Amino acid sequence: MTIVKTSIGRRSFIKTTALAGGGMMLGISWLASACQDATKAEILAMPKEWFNINGYLKIGDNGVVTILSPNPEIGQNVKTSMPMIVAEELDCDWKNVIVEQAPLNTKLYSWQIAGGSQSIRSSWKNLRTAGATARHMLKEAAAQAWQVPVDEVTTEAGVLKHEKSGKSAGYGEMASAAAKVPVPKEVKLKDIKDFKIIGTPRKNVDGLKIVTGQPLYGLDYKREGMLIAMLAHPPSFGMKLKAMDDSAAKAMPGIVDVFTMKVFNDGYQKQWCDTEAFNDKVVVVGKTTWEVMQAKKALKLEWEAFPTYSEEVAGWGGPEKVKVPGGLENSADHKAKMAALSAKSATVLRKDGDPEAAFKSAAQILERSYSAPFLAHNTMEPMNFFAHVTADKAELVGPIQTPEFMEKTVAARLGLPLEKIDIQMTRMGGGFGRRLYGHFLVEAAAISQKMNAPVKLVYSREDDMTEGLYRPAYHVTYRAALDANKNLIGFHIRGGGTADSPVHENRFPAGAVDNYLAEKWTLDTNISTGAWRAPGSNFIAGAEQAFLDELAEVMGKDPIEFRLELFDKAIKAPVGKDNDYEAARYAGVLKEVKEKSGWANPPAGVHRGVSAYFCHNSYVAQVVDMVVENGKPVIQKIHAAVDCGIVVNPLAATNLCEGGMVDGIGHALYSAMTFKDGTAEQSNFDKYRLIRMSEAPKAIDVHFVKSEVDPTGLGEPLNPPIIGALANAMYKATGKRVYEQPFMGGAAVLG
Repeated sequence: MTIVKTSIGRRSFIKTTALAGGGMMLGISWLASACQDATKAEILAMPKEWFNINGYLKIGDNGVVTILSPNPEIGQNVKTSMPMIVAEELDCDWKNVIVEQAPLNTKLYSWQIAGGSQSIRSSWKNLRTAGATARHMLKEAAAQAWQVPVDEVTTEAGVLKHEKSGKSAGYGEMASAAAKVPVPKEVKLKDIKDFKIIGTPRKNVDGLKIVTGQPLYGLDYKREGMLIAMLAHPPSFGMKLKAMDDSAAKAMPGIVDVFTMKVFNDGYQKQWCDTEAFNDKVVVVGKTTWEVMQAKKALKLEWEAFPTYSEEVAGWGGPEKVKVPGGLENSADHKAKMAALSAKSATVLRKDGDPEAAFKSAAQILERSYSAPFLAHNTMEPMNFFAHVTADKAELVGPIQTPEFMEKTVAARLGLPLEKIDIQMTRMGGGFGRRLYGHFLVEAAAISQKMNAPVKLVYSREDDMTEGLYRPAYHVTYRAALDANKNLIGFHIRGGGTADSPVHENRFPAGAVDNYLAEKWTLDTNISTGAWRAPGSNFIAGAEQAFLDELAEVMGKDPIEFRLELFDKAIKAPVGKDNDYEAARYAGVLKEVKEKSGWANPPAGVHRGVSAYFCHNSYVAQVVDMVVENGKPVIQKIHAAVDCGIVVNPLAATNLCEGGMVDGIGHALYSAMTFKDGTAEQSNFDKYRLIRMSEAPKAIDVHFVKSEVDPTGLGEPLNPPIIGALANAMYKATGKRVYEQPFMGGAAVLG
């Protein structure tokens, strides 16, 4: 067994006695991602003042276990997987577990965010410790009541037993007494071999509510007397509001007010999550969504270009100076400028050996460039938030990935202290990074404050798609130097994008090539960008894996064997000290997918592509089986091998993997946001192409590597490498390499 301290992070357990129902409550310093509505059993009664305590494990007198979690549910199914972790260590009956979404409370929690595929990884130990501590205290209570040694008390499925005396009791019977037991300084965690719940498939606890349309999401939220608000922003990036005629709109039925507002006040230093391209907006407030939409169309607005400016943003590594150029930008210009930047020397991130000498002496050099456009997040649930701001309190309800950060922003915007800001999180109808940036929450709060009324802000699809926060456009150039015997002697990557570079200099093949060089550059833009599922990796993985396949072909090697040779080098004689991957685990998923796919013997008429990538602390290898029917790519099957440590819920994990791969394939084949004179040329799904159900892979096999390593990320790692496997399969099917996304572009057929 593993022994852990019960003090987690900088805060320790808070233990109190439940005043109603004889329950037991443990406040937990950091439960990162468990949340579930009370659908399995009736919530036990509890004192009113306790509803403001977030992050706790409660055991009621009927044996029901309730967990409040501070982290958002974004569709990664942590509302099922996280309770499984607690229930495992508590040794309770799974059917008696209830988990609720807690509101934001920075006094109790040090991290409340959904992003980076870190939910289970960051809270694994904490949740296990919470369950194990409660179990220990229950055993102590039973031992005292029965006058027996605590080591002789056992637990199983929510029942305490003493075999020698034949005594037993349910957890509920001992909950009140257990609450009086001192919290132990350390507890024993279960051995992995003894897990009964973790590692078993469990259905989504919200599944029935989701498919029957029960209210779970921000758009579902209603309040009596609530007004509806919508916004108008400039039609083009690089422009701002010059003049407004709102007389017609104000005269329309149901309209309460029309006014202009600043999202962020002048002089406010933005946090990293405060990205917003259009700070000055026009607000229309009315009684119903339809009335507000019609009034918005009646607005007569005049816009003007803004000049180049700079602003300071509090980034992850400290203050950053951000340049926002004036002018109306075009996708064609972006493409040309990025290609030019990728063709000349840039900022050196890593240099091993003497790559210049290797390329100078090379008998052959392979050089290829890859590019990808802006992408929209396009969550199924557009941005929205409810706000009710009074003189001394702000109540905010809606879908947000960064409540802890946005609390600070909205407090500054409203002029209220942090303790007066109450953010309650709903389930999200998609996020993919879009809801990391909460300007829409700030907008709702500011509108409510001005109106002195409860307000729900709603974005239309067009509002969301044309306002920005896109996946950056990217461009990267790879070069490989070969000697006369076609041995790899040098490797060079130089890449960047609009306001961001996707180059991860310490990732493979860094550490596997003696002479290695990684460089980055960025292109300033006034088109706002942000994190998009697996930031940076969602482009660079596909480019890297396509280049490695082409390099293997030039060298006359099997694509998998070539990669395994490089990993063997990284295992036996690694180059450099900052390699951010474990080569043995990396090679392990490649070997696994080689075996599971029957790589050496593909089905007749099937064209295959392979990829492997490491990001978000997990390793993935994939094989795509493709055929071409009527000039269109048809994916017959995907084989995926995944090393993400211990898999908590195989059913949810498989769903995440499948969704990530389908998402990656669809965007790589079809999707693009393009701009002409600063205006987005796609504003809805009629022009922004997503994958259709008939185009999804016919079959997907996901194989998890057995592991006793703590869980790592899973929501994002399957998305990036599938693009490379897809590109490699398309080459095998058509004989033509693809270097530019979307791969299908405007073409109806391959050719």
